[in-house]
Amino acid sequence: MPDLDDPAISLFFSVTVDGHALGSFTSCEGLGFEVTVESREEGGNNNFVHLLAGRIKYSNIKLTRPVNRDSGEVARWFATMAEAIVRTSAQIVAQRPNGEAVATWTLRDVLPVKWSGPQLSVDSAKVATETLELAHHGFLGNA
Repeated sequence: MPDLDDPAISLFFSVTVDGHALGSFTSCEGLGFEVTVESREEGGNNNFVHLLAGRIKYSNIKLTRPVNRDSGEVARWFATMAEAIVRTSAQIVAQRPNGEAVATWTLRDVLPVKWSGPQLSVDSAKVATETLELAHHGFLGNA
């Protein structure tokens, strides 16, 4: 969990995958979806074009945080996924620094796509961060 006294943090994102807590992240991108639209023209109708809803495409979710004591949880989760990749559910909870939940998103059929660890260098003053990217098949109930 991030330092609760840090005034620079307005929200953090707690992530749980199939009951396995992966810790808190400071950035969450990609919560969204897009509906493809197909156009169909009707002969003799010059006033408009029919727009038909197509497939729904869900964006990958990208979670980022500074490396911390919870970073090992992601590695342990990936180790279990390496044995047999099973799509499962995940929950992302946006929380205020005091722990109050602001919003919750439950994801269906989650699949880890990518994990990027920190770039470590003694001559760099940058914060060591890690990024986790998840694919999913949509939101469940409370999105």
